[in-house]
Amino acid sequence: MKGVNGRAIPGFRCSRAADVFRIPLERLLADDTTPEPSRVFKLPTEVAALVDSLYASAHDGNIVDLAELRRRITFCCQAWASCHYAAAARDLPGVLADAHRSAVSRGEASALLSRAYQLVASLLFKYGELARTPAVLAADRALRAAEASGDPIAMAAAARRVARGLIHQQRHTTAADYATATAADLRPHLERSGVAGLSALGMLYLVAAVGATGEGRSRQAVAAATESLGEATQVAEQQGGEGADFTSFGPTNVELHEVDVLLRLDDAWSAIEAAQRIDTGAISALGRERQARHLVTTARASALTRSREDAVRDLLEAERLAPEEMRRPSVTRLIGELTELVSAPGPELTGLARRCGLRA
Repeated sequence: MKGVNGRAIPGFRCSRAADVFRIPLERLLADDTTPEPSRVFKLPTEVAALVDSLYASAHDGNIVDLAELRRRITFCCQAWASCHYAAAARDLPGVLADAHRSAVSRGEASALLSRAYQLVASLLFKYGELARTPAVLAADRALRAAEASGDPIAMAAAARRVARGLIHQQRHTTAADYATATAADLRPHLERSGVAGLSALGMLYLVAAVGATGEGRSRQAVAAATESLGEATQVAEQQGGEGADFTSFGPTNVELHEVDVLLRLDDAWSAIEAAQRIDTGAISALGRERQARHLVTTARASALTRSREDAVRDLLEAERLAPEEMRRPSVTRLIGELTELVSAPGPELTGLARRCGLRA
């Protein structure tokens, strides 16, 4: 942007830089270079124990009934979808141990073992760098178990976690290519597998769309992400009803991913506009985990567009739905940045910050 004399306006450059780097403008302009005291993030006790269990030696024990194993895995999935991450983490080590013993003698149990590892990977990815390595390990084990089962739905679901792992390792293009190629390979099988197969297929395209944004905004990135979202839309239309296996896949989830993709492509204004077009009733019909994650996304977009009250509102609603979602490092950092952006934070924001372990 230029002024009347044709020279660039420094303030605009700083504002744009703050948007691009996703840091508060006030921090960028501040003369004081003293670093702010930062919170030392640690994994919750139950999640840390789950990580340790991935490296524990196998123990002898009885082979459990598959119906009982399936029930326990379903409980963990329900806990996850309700954002009760600690509850899921407490049960998963025992589930993994029993699923391993069952998979040794019964091949069909391999799909259940894969599903358990998929959930472990998804849960650990919540904690970013703190759990990235064990999350990638869990995703790889999920894929190996799925391949042993020969179940295309399990293979597609596990491949999605592998793609997520690649994204967390900053291998975005590889993640997008891998998810897209896997979707193409498995699509004929998944389309014949009903709603569960279509949900797994659609989620592969959604993770491909996210992966396409990782190298920054470019014509190629926008085109690739748009194409993957278009494929997901077609699958959602083909699926018709609600998704399966706790994926929340369907037209609404595709719309929520569009918001996330736009934000990742540094278009926060368009992300907000896209979010406003989504039917609120359809969002409320999704699981709490998906709702809360979307609220965090819209809060981040609002913060970048200086709509700070909207950002605080969305974060408070996300906390109401899913308190454990707010304790994740990336979300807590967003809350900390908001307290710096707002010149005089109100009691709602300061209270939220304190509940997340921040000084406010």
